[in-house]
Amino acid sequence: MNEYLFSYGTLQKDKVQLETFGRLLKGSKDTLNGYKLSTIVIVDEDVLATSGQEIHLLAIPSEIPNDRIDGVIFEITDKELLAADGYETDAYQRVKLQFESGKEAWIYIAS
Repeated sequence: MNEYLFSYGTLQKDKVQLETFGRLLKGSKDTLNGYKLSTIVIVDEDVLATSGQEIHLLAIPSEIPNDRIDGVIFEITDKELLAADGYETDAYQRVKLQFESGKEAWIYIAS
């Protein structure tokens, strides 16, 4: 069964996709309403090596309804979803939310 995963950050990078999933992902642009972006400093050496950047984006709920996060919803396999879990650090938790298109997808938000 395929899953949907929303990315607003490094999971959109070709290098991260190739190293995490072994392929480039196909997806469509979408938007998450009611959330905003913050940043965190990554110290996990494996994630740093894969992403090539120390500062990563982090989705957090917003009290401002007009706040929104633009990104891409990728169609992935169950196995690839577990691989994405392995890539993300403890600063993130995976939840399923509904997006502007009406599609439901997994997203990593602040723990």
